[in-house]
Amino acid sequence: MPLSGLIRVVFGRLSITGVVFALAFFCAALTPSLMPREAVVQGALCGVAAALGYLLGAMLSALWGFLEIPKLETDRRQTLLVVALLGLIAVGASLRHADVWQNSTLALWQQPPLDTVHPFQVVLVAGAVFTALVLVGRLFQVLFQMLAAHMAVVLPRRIALLGGLAAAILIFWSVGENLLLRGALRLADSSFKQLDNLLEDQIAAPSSPLRTGGPGSLLAWHGLGREGRNFIASGPDASEISAFWDRPALEPIRVYAGLNSAETIAERVQLALDELIRQGGFERSTLVIVTPTGTGWVDPAAMDTLEYLHRGDVASVALQYSYLTSWLSLLVEPEYGLDSARSLFRAVYDHWKNLPETERPKLVLYGLSLGALNSQNSADLLDIVADPFHGALWAGPPFQSAMWRDITANREPGSPAWLPRYQDGSVIRFTSQENHLGEATAPWGPLRIVYLQYASDPVVFFDLWSLYRPPEWLNGDRGPDVSPVLRWYPVLTMLQLLFDMMIATNSPLGHGHMYAPEHHIEPWIAVTGLDVDPETVERLKQHFAGTMRTP
Repeated sequence: MPLSGLIRVVFGRLSITGVVFALAFFCAALTPSLMPREAVVQGALCGVAAALGYLLGAMLSALWGFLEIPKLETDRRQTLLVVALLGLIAVGASLRHADVWQNSTLALWQQPPLDTVHPFQVVLVAGAVFTALVLVGRLFQVLFQMLAAHMAVVLPRRIALLGGLAAAILIFWSVGENLLLRGALRLADSSFKQLDNLLEDQIAAPSSPLRTGGPGSLLAWHGLGREGRNFIASGPDASEISAFWDRPALEPIRVYAGLNSAETIAERVQLALDELIRQGGFERSTLVIVTPTGTGWVDPAAMDTLEYLHRGDVASVALQYSYLTSWLSLLVEPEYGLDSARSLFRAVYDHWKNLPETERPKLVLYGLSLGALNSQNSADLLDIVADPFHGALWAGPPFQSAMWRDITANREPGSPAWLPRYQDGSVIRFTSQENHLGEATAPWGPLRIVYLQYASDPVVFFDLWSLYRPPEWLNGDRGPDVSPVLRWYPVLTMLQLLFDMMIATNSPLGHGHMYAPEHHIEPWIAVTGLDVDPETVERLKQHFAGTMRTP
């Protein structure tokens, strides 16, 4: 199609109401949300926002006509010209102020301010995205009109219009969600699994028979996958831990079963359990069941700090279930990986509870992001109440977490949604960058659960209902790293949070969805019941401060 034809298809006979809404949404999309945005991301957000605004305006105009409400008689060309002129002024003013809005967050994060938001790049990207989405909209319009015309042969006009609209929505939703999105995600997951089985990285297999993937291991090195190999090969060894404490330390035990380790979940679980037994994992003082993120990544910020705290007397076991990025799974299939998490927990727990109580390790759970969601759902608390595991640390619990949502909704009055206080704190406590675990009114009970979350984490605080109401975390005092000029806008805030979630790991360590090692230390002390003096805690924080980890 020639350029002139494309312009006529996209911009021919534009809805004036739609244009007004599109310009308003474009400007509002420049305001701050939880994450600062680079030019390309900001442009994409503005383009989607403008297209959504145009859709809402056009729908409102169509509804007005459908109800046969009289319209004001105006010169269409003059009205469109006035709207475009006022819109350009508003867009220019908003772009001029956009760096101030973004810097309101960067200042709280102690990051360098932006000199410019690159307005021309924002506008170009927004224009391209808007054009593409309007083309999709035109395709939907053609389908709707065709279906309505066929229905109008046997149905009254208005009923035919409603029927055509419903049928077109159903067709688009089915194709987009079931065929394109879910199908593409499953294909990508399967393809990456095969690719990871073929490609070898530069990490050599362990030479020690006491390491997973080493001589005598029940799990082959290549079957662990890239993230599994990184998990096993990384982390502190006994000499590093010993040097920090200035006394002997043990070699931490890490067990990991990748998707290519065996064909079925049951086989992978059995291999991981047998390997854990072989290495003596149940003989350590602390045993951690780790649920990885969607990609199979295990956050070293969590595991390294735990192993230092316990002087290497730690065993951990993890099971990979996917290669997909967590935020994609959260939006499309949040239950993805739950079977793996439940199977691993049940196998380890059943073996653990049959050991003598005086000889078995403290059993704790850990998960980050999608791993936190699946870890929460891996154990039915009613099944383990007679013999509970010791505790859990869940970092960045996603908004889809039913347990987390219920606890937050039933928090103590006066406590903010981004840092709830739950009952007397004897079972569940929340913390963030600053340690708030000591604010509970009761001592810890036999089960200790800690949620580590940042107020600026959109994976935690994405709120679908912000479509029509302000999220609760905007009420009262803001989180320490949330912009004071952030405001709620109907529909748009939900869209901003969606984009925030997609770039949540682009934040500096200690903000967004990047959980800093030093912020895990006090939660681990609380969960595992350690007694560590404040000076040592501070020294360990300094040891880990500034360490950059990326998923």
